[in-house]
Amino acid sequence: MKQFAVILKIELRLFARDFFSFFFTLVFPFLMLLLFGGIYGNKPVYAGAAVGMMDVSVPAYAVMVTGVTGLMSLPLTLSGYKEKKIYKRFDATPAGKKKIISAQVLVNFIMTLIGIFILLIAGKLFYHIQIFGGFFQILVSILFSVAAMFSMGFLFTAIGRDLKSASLLCYLFYFVMLFLSGATIPDIMFPETMKKIAKFLPMTYAVDLMQGIFSGERLGAHKMEILVLGGVAVVCTLIGAVLYRRKDWA
Repeated sequence: MKQFAVILKIELRLFARDFFSFFFTLVFPFLMLLLFGGIYGNKPVYAGAAVGMMDVSVPAYAVMVTGVTGLMSLPLTLSGYKEKKIYKRFDATPAGKKKIISAQVLVNFIMTLIGIFILLIAGKLFYHIQIFGGFFQILVSILFSVAAMFSMGFLFTAIGRDLKSASLLCYLFYFVMLFLSGATIPDIMFPETMKKIAKFLPMTYAVDLMQGIFSGERLGAHKMEILVLGGVAVVCTLIGAVLYRRKDWA
Protein backbone atom coordinates (compact mmCIF):
# COMPACT_ATOMS: atom_id res chain seq x y z
CA MET A 1 0.00 0.00 0.00
CA LYS A 2 2.88 2.33 0.83
CA GLN A 3 4.48 1.58 -2.56
CA PHE A 4 1.23 2.38 -4.34
CA ALA A 5 0.86 5.67 -2.43
CA VAL A 6 4.37 6.73 -3.49
CA ILE A 7 3.71 5.81 -7.14
CA LEU A 8 0.38 7.63 -7.04
CA LYS A 9 2.02 10.76 -5.67
CA ILE A 10 4.65 10.68 -8.41
CA GLU A 11 2.04 10.17 -11.15
CA LEU A 12 0.01 13.09 -9.82
CA ARG A 13 3.09 15.29 -10.05
CA LEU A 14 3.81 14.11 -13.59
CA PHE A 15 0.22 14.86 -14.60
CA ALA A 16 0.46 18.38 -13.17
CA ARG A 17 3.72 18.95 -15.06
CA ASP A 18 2.23 17.76 -18.35
CA PHE A 19 0.91 21.02 -19.79
CA PHE A 20 -1.31 19.33 -22.38
CA SER A 21 -3.15 17.04 -19.95
CA PHE A 22 -3.39 19.64 -17.21
CA PHE A 23 -4.63 22.40 -19.53
CA PHE A 24 -7.22 20.41 -21.45
CA THR A 25 -8.55 18.66 -18.35
CA LEU A 26 -8.82 21.55 -15.90
CA VAL A 27 -8.47 24.81 -17.83
CA PHE A 28 -9.90 24.38 -21.34
CA PRO A 29 -13.43 23.27 -20.28
CA PHE A 30 -13.51 26.19 -17.83
CA LEU A 31 -12.54 28.60 -20.63
CA MET A 32 -15.26 27.09 -22.84
CA LEU A 33 -17.73 27.74 -20.04
CA LEU A 34 -16.69 31.38 -19.81
CA LEU A 35 -16.66 31.84 -23.60
CA PHE A 36 -20.10 30.43 -24.38
CA GLY A 37 -21.49 31.71 -21.10
CA GLY A 38 -20.38 35.19 -22.11
CA ILE A 39 -22.07 34.80 -25.50
CA TYR A 40 -25.34 33.11 -24.53
CA GLY A 41 -25.60 33.54 -20.77
CA ASN A 42 -28.00 31.10 -19.16
CA LYS A 43 -30.98 32.02 -21.30
CA PRO A 44 -33.49 29.24 -22.16
CA VAL A 45 -32.21 26.98 -24.95
CA TYR A 46 -35.49 27.65 -26.77
CA ALA A 47 -38.64 29.65 -26.10
CA GLY A 48 -40.47 28.27 -23.08
CA ALA A 49 -37.68 25.88 -22.05
CA ALA A 50 -37.21 25.26 -18.33
CA VAL A 51 -33.43 24.95 -18.64
CA GLY A 52 -30.90 27.51 -19.83
CA MET A 53 -27.95 27.26 -22.18
CA MET A 54 -25.44 26.81 -19.37
CA ASP A 55 -27.71 24.32 -17.61
CA VAL A 56 -27.22 21.94 -20.55
CA SER A 57 -23.68 23.04 -21.41
CA VAL A 58 -22.05 22.30 -18.04
CA PRO A 59 -22.89 18.55 -18.05
CA ALA A 60 -21.77 18.43 -21.70
CA TYR A 61 -18.45 20.05 -20.76
CA ALA A 62 -18.16 17.45 -17.99
CA VAL A 63 -18.19 14.78 -20.71
CA MET A 64 -15.51 16.79 -22.49
CA VAL A 65 -13.34 16.34 -19.39
CA THR A 66 -13.86 12.57 -19.39
CA GLY A 67 -12.95 12.56 -23.08
CA VAL A 68 -9.66 14.35 -22.44
CA THR A 69 -8.57 12.02 -19.64
CA GLY A 70 -9.98 8.84 -21.18
CA LEU A 71 -9.11 9.32 -24.85
CA MET A 72 -5.94 11.38 -24.65
CA SER A 73 -4.20 11.64 -21.28
CA LEU A 74 -4.44 8.01 -20.09
CA PRO A 75 -3.87 6.15 -23.40
CA LEU A 76 -0.99 8.38 -24.47
CA THR A 77 0.65 7.94 -21.07
CA LEU A 78 0.26 4.16 -21.36
CA SER A 79 1.65 4.17 -24.90
CA GLY A 80 4.56 6.39 -23.94
CA TYR A 81 5.52 4.22 -20.96
CA LYS A 82 5.21 1.08 -23.05
CA GLU A 83 7.36 2.50 -25.86
CA LYS A 84 10.08 3.56 -23.39
CA LYS A 85 10.04 0.09 -21.77
CA ILE A 86 9.20 1.61 -18.39
CA TYR A 87 6.82 -1.24 -17.56
CA LYS A 88 9.58 -3.78 -18.11
CA ARG A 89 11.72 -1.92 -15.62
CA PHE A 90 8.91 -1.96 -13.05
CA ASP A 91 8.48 -5.70 -13.59
CA ALA A 92 12.03 -6.09 -12.34
CA THR A 93 11.08 -4.38 -9.06
CA PRO A 94 8.85 -5.53 -6.16
CA ALA A 95 6.25 -2.92 -7.21
CA GLY A 96 5.52 -4.48 -10.61
CA LYS A 97 3.80 -2.83 -13.55
CA LYS A 98 0.25 -3.41 -12.30
CA LYS A 99 0.65 -0.83 -9.55
CA ILE A 100 1.87 1.89 -11.88
CA ILE A 101 -0.92 1.19 -14.38
CA SER A 102 -3.49 1.26 -11.59
CA ALA A 103 -2.00 4.52 -10.32
CA GLN A 104 -2.25 6.08 -13.80
CA VAL A 105 -5.91 5.09 -14.10
CA LEU A 106 -6.66 6.44 -10.62
CA VAL A 107 -4.80 9.71 -11.28
CA ASN A 108 -6.81 10.34 -14.45
CA PHE A 109 -10.04 9.47 -12.65
CA ILE A 110 -9.19 11.87 -9.81
CA MET A 111 -8.35 14.65 -12.27
CA THR A 112 -11.62 13.96 -14.10
CA LEU A 113 -13.57 14.49 -10.90
CA ILE A 114 -11.61 17.67 -10.13
CA GLY A 115 -12.24 19.02 -13.63
CA ILE A 116 -15.98 18.34 -13.34
CA PHE A 117 -16.07 19.88 -9.85
CA ILE A 118 -14.45 23.07 -11.17
CA LEU A 119 -17.10 23.28 -13.90
CA LEU A 120 -19.94 22.85 -11.42
CA ILE A 121 -18.58 25.48 -9.04
CA ALA A 122 -17.94 27.95 -11.89
CA GLY A 123 -21.36 27.28 -13.39
CA LYS A 124 -23.05 27.94 -10.06
CA LEU A 125 -21.05 31.06 -9.28
CA PHE A 126 -21.11 32.76 -12.68
CA TYR A 127 -24.34 31.55 -14.32
CA HIS A 128 -26.46 30.11 -11.47
CA ILE A 129 -26.95 26.80 -13.25
CA GLN A 130 -29.72 24.52 -12.04
CA ILE A 131 -28.87 20.97 -10.96
CA PHE A 132 -31.99 18.89 -10.35
CA GLY A 133 -30.34 15.45 -10.28
CA GLY A 134 -29.36 13.74 -7.05
CA PHE A 135 -25.73 13.16 -6.07
CA PHE A 136 -25.89 9.37 -6.51
CA GLN A 137 -27.46 9.52 -9.97
CA ILE A 138 -24.98 12.17 -11.14
CA LEU A 139 -22.09 10.04 -9.84
CA VAL A 140 -23.40 6.97 -11.68
CA SER A 141 -23.72 8.93 -14.92
CA ILE A 142 -20.13 10.16 -14.52
CA LEU A 143 -18.90 6.62 -13.89
CA PHE A 144 -20.59 5.31 -17.06
CA SER A 145 -19.06 8.12 -19.08
CA VAL A 146 -15.63 7.50 -17.56
CA ALA A 147 -15.87 3.73 -18.14
CA ALA A 148 -16.73 4.20 -21.82
CA MET A 149 -14.08 6.84 -22.54
CA PHE A 150 -11.31 5.10 -20.59
CA SER A 151 -12.03 1.74 -22.24
CA MET A 152 -11.91 3.31 -25.71
CA GLY A 153 -8.56 4.89 -24.86
CA PHE A 154 -7.33 1.50 -23.65
CA LEU A 155 -8.41 -0.08 -26.93
CA PHE A 156 -6.65 2.57 -29.03
CA THR A 157 -3.47 1.96 -27.04
CA ALA A 158 -3.78 -1.76 -27.75
CA ILE A 159 -4.37 -1.18 -31.47
CA GLY A 160 -1.55 1.36 -31.91
CA ARG A 161 1.86 -0.11 -32.59
CA ASP A 162 3.62 2.83 -31.00
CA LEU A 163 2.98 6.23 -29.47
CA LYS A 164 2.51 7.96 -32.85
CA SER A 165 -0.14 5.56 -34.14
CA ALA A 166 -1.96 5.54 -30.78
CA SER A 167 -1.88 9.35 -30.75
CA LEU A 168 -3.39 9.47 -34.23
CA LEU A 169 -6.29 7.24 -33.21
CA CYS A 170 -6.90 9.14 -29.97
CA TYR A 171 -6.79 12.60 -31.58
CA LEU A 172 -9.00 11.55 -34.48
CA PHE A 173 -11.77 9.99 -32.39
CA TYR A 174 -11.62 12.59 -29.64
CA PHE A 175 -12.01 15.62 -31.88
CA VAL A 176 -14.65 14.01 -34.10
CA MET A 177 -16.73 13.12 -31.06
CA LEU A 178 -16.01 16.42 -29.33
CA PHE A 179 -17.64 18.51 -32.05
CA LEU A 180 -20.36 16.11 -33.23
CA SER A 181 -21.63 14.74 -29.91
CA GLY A 182 -22.98 17.95 -28.41
CA ALA A 183 -20.09 18.20 -25.94
CA THR A 184 -19.21 21.69 -27.17
CA ILE A 185 -22.39 23.01 -28.82
CA PRO A 186 -25.85 21.70 -27.79
CA ASP A 187 -27.08 19.18 -30.37
CA ILE A 188 -30.42 20.99 -30.49
CA MET A 189 -28.61 23.42 -32.81
CA PHE A 190 -27.43 20.65 -35.15
CA PRO A 191 -28.98 20.03 -38.57
CA GLU A 192 -30.65 16.64 -39.02
CA THR A 193 -27.68 15.16 -40.90
CA MET A 194 -25.32 15.90 -38.03
CA LYS A 195 -27.80 14.47 -35.53
CA LYS A 196 -27.89 11.20 -37.48
CA ILE A 197 -24.09 10.98 -37.53
CA ALA A 198 -23.94 11.78 -33.81
CA LYS A 199 -26.02 8.67 -33.02
CA PHE A 200 -23.01 6.52 -33.97
CA LEU A 201 -20.70 8.23 -31.45
CA PRO A 202 -20.43 6.91 -27.86
CA MET A 203 -19.78 10.41 -26.51
CA THR A 204 -23.22 11.47 -27.74
CA TYR A 205 -24.84 9.00 -25.35
CA ALA A 206 -22.62 10.22 -22.51
CA VAL A 207 -23.72 13.81 -23.16
CA ASP A 208 -27.40 12.81 -23.36
CA LEU A 209 -27.11 10.84 -20.13
CA MET A 210 -25.35 13.63 -18.22
CA GLN A 211 -27.72 16.33 -19.45
CA GLY A 212 -30.76 14.22 -18.62
CA ILE A 213 -29.59 13.38 -15.10
CA PHE A 214 -28.58 16.99 -14.37
CA SER A 215 -32.07 18.12 -15.46
CA GLY A 216 -33.69 15.79 -12.93
CA GLU A 217 -34.50 12.74 -15.05
CA ARG A 218 -34.02 9.33 -13.47
CA LEU A 219 -31.50 6.73 -14.62
CA GLY A 220 -34.35 4.49 -15.69
CA ALA A 221 -35.30 7.02 -18.35
CA HIS A 222 -31.87 6.55 -19.97
CA LYS A 223 -31.68 2.81 -20.47
CA MET A 224 -30.42 3.18 -24.03
CA GLU A 225 -27.58 5.52 -23.00
CA ILE A 226 -26.56 3.24 -20.12
CA LEU A 227 -26.71 0.17 -22.37
CA VAL A 228 -24.58 1.80 -25.07
CA LEU A 229 -21.96 3.20 -22.68
CA GLY A 230 -21.81 -0.03 -20.67
CA GLY A 231 -21.55 -2.05 -23.88
CA VAL A 232 -18.74 0.15 -25.19
CA ALA A 233 -16.86 -0.22 -21.90
CA VAL A 234 -17.15 -4.02 -21.87
CA VAL A 235 -16.43 -4.60 -25.57
CA CYS A 236 -13.48 -2.19 -25.78
CA THR A 237 -11.93 -3.57 -22.59
CA LEU A 238 -12.25 -7.19 -23.73
CA ILE A 239 -10.90 -6.53 -27.23
CA GLY A 240 -8.08 -4.41 -25.81
CA ALA A 241 -7.15 -7.18 -23.35
CA VAL A 242 -7.05 -9.77 -26.16
CA LEU A 243 -4.86 -7.53 -28.33
CA TYR A 244 -2.48 -6.86 -25.46
CA ARG A 245 -2.02 -10.58 -24.83
CA ARG A 246 -0.92 -10.99 -28.44
CA LYS A 247 1.61 -8.19 -28.14
CA ASP A 248 4.64 -7.57 -26.02
CA TRP A 249 2.71 -5.43 -23.53
CA ALA A 250 5.65 -4.81 -21.27
